[in-house]
Amino acid sequence: MTTATATATTTGPKSTTVRRLLALGRAEGILLLRNRTALFTAVLLPLLLIFGLQNVLTQQAEGNPGLDVDSLLVNGAVGMVLAFVVYYNLTAAYVARRGELVLKRLRTGEARDLEILAGTAVPSVGLALVMCTVIGVVGATALDLTAPANPVLLAVGLALVVATLMALAAVSSAFTRTVESSGITTMPVLLLTQFGSGLFIPLEVMPDRLADICRLLPTTPAFQLVRVGWFGTDGSAAPTGFAGTWATAAPHLVTGSIWLALAVWGAVRYFRWEPRR
Repeated sequence: MTTATATATTTGPKSTTVRRLLALGRAEGILLLRNRTALFTAVLLPLLLIFGLQNVLTQQAEGNPGLDVDSLLVNGAVGMVLAFVVYYNLTAAYVARRGELVLKRLRTGEARDLEILAGTAVPSVGLALVMCTVIGVVGATALDLTAPANPVLLAVGLALVVATLMALAAVSSAFTRTVESSGITTMPVLLLTQFGSGLFIPLEVMPDRLADICRLLPTTPAFQLVRVGWFGTDGSAAPTGFAGTWATAAPHLVTGSIWLALAVWGAVRYFRWEPRR
């Protein structure tokens, strides 16, 4: 019997990073589907804000005749989804799993720290990307938008946004005691993202000095990369083709990479794996 047990153990599926991520993601996805509040915040709230965004952009276009409302609406809608589904929802998830001692128990197994954090984020990131894809397809069809000017840059921008928001969620969770208080601790980043990263208020309609400051905010460069990758411009100049987008995107790539590095450092430095005693 001992030999048979040993043989069965050695011939079982090998534990790999992908398997561990999928297992963690599956478990977290089940918990997300059971949490109606989290589902509302992740799905319905961003969609409701998109209608408000459309009204705001329409009013701004009245005083700025050259403003491209359609492209700004799609870019802003994508930004809203990523901010709420990834950042806010993931912050609450980290806090909840920490309070339940799930994170502490997971660290005693095979999964590495980064795998635990990434596995917890799998449902939020997957849901956000699906919603962004739907918004992009529906927006492009309904508004007759052009194809992305630089799909590679668009993908890089999305990856940078997701990675930065994941790291910021880990940092925010360190200063959040309960799931209920996550609505307060995440508010500064959410407000900066909505009103300082060109989602609700386009940077090109802001005073020059204020716009320059907003371009240095943590999430602004990544969102600007998404805009440049799809529409060929960040609003500071006329749209360009594939080659021209790289020159426009270069400053955003540099600034966004610096912020990502700082956010990751903050997550490593401040993230808590168990409740405060």
